[in-house]
Amino acid sequence: MRNTAAFSFLAWAGFLLGVLFYYVGLWNLEQPLYVKGYYAIGGMFLIVTCLVLQKTIRDNEEDKLNIQEIEKNEVAL
Repeated sequence: MRNTAAFSFLAWAGFLLGVLFYYVGLWNLEQPLYVKGYYAIGGMFLIVTCLVLQKTIRDNEEDKLNIQEIEKNEVAL
């Protein structure tokens, strides 16, 4: 297991608190509904792209390690 339970909890807690604070602030914003909608969609897009970017970076790094290991094993043969 790569991460401790405490680290995983803090990562999720920070993420959820950030999202919560963003949308509470958006709820209290004194602007027309279309402005709130614009910010809400922008916030959701940002959340999704952060998660996809994190997964892509992790997968690319794991692929690099796997390719290096495969090449090392091929040379040893």
